[in-house]
Amino acid sequence: MRCLLCDEALSSSFSFTDLFLLKPSKTNLCFTCSKSFVSISEKHCPSCYKSDIAELCSDCHAWQEQGEQVNHVALYRYNDAMKAYFSQYKFKGDYLLRKVFSQDIKQALKPYKDYQLLPVPLSPDGLNQRRFNQVTGFLDDASLPYLDLLGKYESIKQSSKTRQERLASQQTFYLKKDTVLPDKILLIDDIYTTGATLVLVKQVLYQAGVKDIKTFSLAR
Repeated sequence: MRCLLCDEALSSSFSFTDLFLLKPSKTNLCFTCSKSFVSISEKHCPSCYKSDIAELCSDCHAWQEQGEQVNHVALYRYNDAMKAYFSQYKFKGDYLLRKVFSQDIKQALKPYKDYQLLPVPLSPDGLNQRRFNQVTGFLDDASLPYLDLLGKYESIKQSSKTRQERLASQQTFYLKKDTVLPDKILLIDDIYTTGATLVLVKQVLYQAGVKDIKTFSLAR
């Protein structure tokens, strides 16, 4: 086997860390690539998992002032390695890279057995350009069932907006026709920046009668 990111040959032997933790590390990445991704430490914003802050961050304070509550969990920091990963996976269309984090996500979602998973959708143009939804790529590879009940209108990409523009974003999501909604939903996205995307989706779902919504992303 070879590393999915750098194509280096992978060793089939177990490391001391594997044996100590009684579980293997990522089997599809080499040691160098694997250690370039940094997990979010215990010191983080309690609402959105922003790193290196042990109290409510400024973004979450801003959302609270607008009447929005943030209840988010993320796994990894959005560092240079993660940025390069998403550039290759999302924008260059390397669909094989869904396998890098799919099992991490599957493990992280085990506590949410009472929640229905709902990936954040792409707009039609976004899906046509990318050919796949990066979030459903993770879920499909992890064999995790999910709902398909949201659509998205065309809009300016969040990555093209300033932080203030993201926080003031207008509604771009809608429910598909004849949708039956569960009481509990876990929204899944790839990257959490300001939380604007997830806030917009939650507004649609709460207005439609969903009672309990939590959110999750791979990176923060």
